[in-house]
Amino acid sequence: EVQVDELQRLLAGMEKEHRSLLLKMKEGEAELARLRSVEGDKLAEQDRSAQLEKEVAVLREKIHHLDDMLKSQQRKVRQMIEQLQNSKMVIQGKDAMIQELKERVAYLEAEVCLNLEMHDRIEHLIEKQVSRGGPSSRVRSKSEYVSR
Repeated sequence: EVQVDELQRLLAGMEKEHRSLLLKMKEGEAELARLRSVEGDKLAEQDRSAQLEKEVAVLREKIHHLDDMLKSQQRKVRQMIEQLQNSKMVIQGKDAMIQELKERVAYLEAEVCLNLEMHDRIEHLIEKQVSRGGPSSRVRSKSEYVSR
């Protein structure tokens, strides 16, 4: 009986230790699961971080490309503005020349009118002299003077 009691006590101790070990094992498994979850989260975060880094690199490249295109377009616009300004200056110069030529034409037309009036007066005087018996001379028409 002592041996049976001793064996039962050993068996009870072993069962107690077994329960204790089972509890520790379950706690360890839970901790391991939690750590795996945290590690999984870290891996997911690392993957997301790597993905975001790639996206940022792509966006930087796009921004760089757009900056280059923008600078190119700005250069083109500046060149077009410069060409327009040069064209305006050329047009203003030609407008000034046209105005000067118009003024010359107006002056010459006025001179022609004065010359025609003078011609008419001279012709009239000559006709008076001829009718009074002065030397005869052939009188030219206005069209002969204008066509010369």
